[in-house]
Amino acid sequence: MFEPSPGVEPELTFVLSAGQGLVVTGWVGLELAAILTRLRATSRSCQSAIMASQLLGLAEEPGLSPGESELAVNPFDGLPFSSHYYELLEQRRALPIWAARFVFLEQLESTPSGVVLVSGEPGSGKSTQVGGDSIPQWCAEFALARGLQKGRVTVTQPYPLAALSLALRVADEMDLTLGHEVGYSIPQEDCTGPHTLLRFCWDRLLLQEVASTRGTGAWDVLVLDEAQERSVASDLLQGLLRDASLGNLPDDPRVVVVTDPAFEPKLQAFWGNPPIVHVPRGPGRCPIPIYRDTVPTDRVEAACQAVLELCRKDTPGDVLVYLPSEEEIALCCEFLSREVGTLALQGLPPRVLPLHPGHGQEAVQAVYEDTDLGARKVVVTHWLADFSFSLPSIRHVIDSGLELQSIRAESQVLRPISKCQAEARQLRARGAPPGSCLCLYPKSFQELEAPPLPHPRVCEENLSPLILLLKRKQIAEPGECHFLDRPAPEALMQALEDLDYLAALDDEGDLSDLGVILSEFPLPPELAKALLASCEFDCVDEMLTLAAMLTAAPGFTRPPLCAEEAALRRALEHADGDHSSLIQVYEAFIQSGADKAWCQARGLNWAALCQAQKLRGELLELMQRIELPLSQPAFGSEKNRRDLQKALVSGYFLKVARDTDGTGNYLLLTHKHVAQLSPYCCYRSRRAPARHPPWVIYHNFSISKDNCLSIVSEIQPQMLVELAPPYFLSNLPPSESRDFLNQLREEMAASSTASAESESSSTQEFGDACVLQ
Repeated sequence: MFEPSPGVEPELTFVLSAGQGLVVTGWVGLELAAILTRLRATSRSCQSAIMASQLLGLAEEPGLSPGESELAVNPFDGLPFSSHYYELLEQRRALPIWAARFVFLEQLESTPSGVVLVSGEPGSGKSTQVGGDSIPQWCAEFALARGLQKGRVTVTQPYPLAALSLALRVADEMDLTLGHEVGYSIPQEDCTGPHTLLRFCWDRLLLQEVASTRGTGAWDVLVLDEAQERSVASDLLQGLLRDASLGNLPDDPRVVVVTDPAFEPKLQAFWGNPPIVHVPRGPGRCPIPIYRDTVPTDRVEAACQAVLELCRKDTPGDVLVYLPSEEEIALCCEFLSREVGTLALQGLPPRVLPLHPGHGQEAVQAVYEDTDLGARKVVVTHWLADFSFSLPSIRHVIDSGLELQSIRAESQVLRPISKCQAEARQLRARGAPPGSCLCLYPKSFQELEAPPLPHPRVCEENLSPLILLLKRKQIAEPGECHFLDRPAPEALMQALEDLDYLAALDDEGDLSDLGVILSEFPLPPELAKALLASCEFDCVDEMLTLAAMLTAAPGFTRPPLCAEEAALRRALEHADGDHSSLIQVYEAFIQSGADKAWCQARGLNWAALCQAQKLRGELLELMQRIELPLSQPAFGSEKNRRDLQKALVSGYFLKVARDTDGTGNYLLLTHKHVAQLSPYCCYRSRRAPARHPPWVIYHNFSISKDNCLSIVSEIQPQMLVELAPPYFLSNLPPSESRDFLNQLREEMAASSTASAESESSSTQEFGDACVLQ
């Protein structure tokens, strides 16, 4: 209990209570702020002793109950806490992380390197409490108590949806307003304000911010959550921060790295043995996984039947289904939504909810909101929910054991998940009593084929965007950066070569003027180059739409469910290929008034199309800000058709394939893989006689049961020779296609020379005739 200092009204007394803020028992007014100001103005040692032990709630004494503390004040907004806050507070105190609270704050204050590691199993509260609530909240209180100038805590997440979901939960649990004291930054949506103290951010956005500014960015405490996910941005941020030597920076910033125990030794060695806070194991027991004898031929059907069996048994608890791809998630949700309504169940039928990056805030809120009248939730997801989401109501897990991940050159590979991911999925069903975990694969499959940890993304992804960012940060030699796992030298060289082909680098290997502009766009370099080329070819309006669609809403992701839906889809197809079809889909979506029912009738993702609309607006604003020329809409005209193809080839000449035998077997020019057109490609869905285009550009290449090219459009090889750099054609791997293109280049050069000589001769004859006259 503190007594007011001289000059303060004698009625004012207040208690600094553990975890509940200021409990006022007398007159409340400006003097409260004055006391806080005096506390912050004390010496740093005194401040640490008083504020860390009392304002931060380090005392072990129990807090007052809601009935005894109706005037408990939230120190972040000065408003009384609600009764809902105390209900959530009791739940948070029951998590294992709460026992590590004092140790964490002590280490955060005293760490000489400025770095603290937090290690705990999934379900222990390190994401829902550390990455999602308690440690960000404690870091915010830490920053508030120290009176830091910037006063901002930034929490990174490897996926935008994870940042969004945690911001929603934390604002609720801290009893604060989303967008004010707590906010989030994800693509196409910045829900922060001038008074935001705690910001959840997609790690790639923070990396772009760091690359665009001097120093380490506008934060005092940075929480790098889910480091074991091994995203490129998270790994690179750690490398940049290590190189910055936090202990030597002004304002004494702090970095908290949150990880799984399996990844702890590597991080400890990388950061030079910083202090580690271990989170105790959560309550309850982990279920004993049930393995199938063989891998099912149809994963979706096997997962659906397992869900229906749980529903028939009326086993209590929500269900979490892991499938490899968004396509399979959509198919599973469609099937379950039809079938659960036919089951003879007591109460409401289960709610089937997809959870993947194609769905926005609406999907996240549906997953977390309370279910009326006890209806079961069936959440269908993929690797997105391995670590990043807190789903406490889950009692049953159905795991396919596979993931579909992008690797270098924008291809995709279907492969087993890591042992660490498999364990995390099983722990989702931990409880007392434990739930159930059905693995749709044999135990030997995991033991023999699964790696111990997730693959480092920096060793697999196309590194061109990363190199572009490093060059923007004026790091001349990307190979000299500190990486948790160093990319292969040939991967770095390939990225530099690709950027050179795109004219993003000058002769010295630094960013060219074009490269600087490319680095401004939140797009892959080849797509940014195509967008800039559209300024030259006078098709900016169409290319803006296409860039947004390729990034946020790449077309159909599942087969049509009926003949009517198939007919509606065919009406949206364009003769020039999938790229023009995407533009046509977007324009029809806008003409429908962004109607959700219109999307559902055609099997389109409404949330993704809304994201594309936002992204298009952002790209247009960016082009206007850097004063790039725009053009009027002309989609459908013959000239616009050719100009759009030229703009696409200008950026995507690295992704060209040729049908070598006329049967639809496409050879990729740069990698010599053979692939088929995707089942959702417009060339495949056309009525017979269907013609396979001889030369195509593609957006994605998937390595799975059938190697597939998705989002494909026909091009003419003459256009490729005209617009691709000559040395790119010369450096292609040996093939019949390379020889054909180089021969075509020579013929076009000879024809051009002959035309020039003929024109010169004609001019000379005309001149002579004039003289004679």
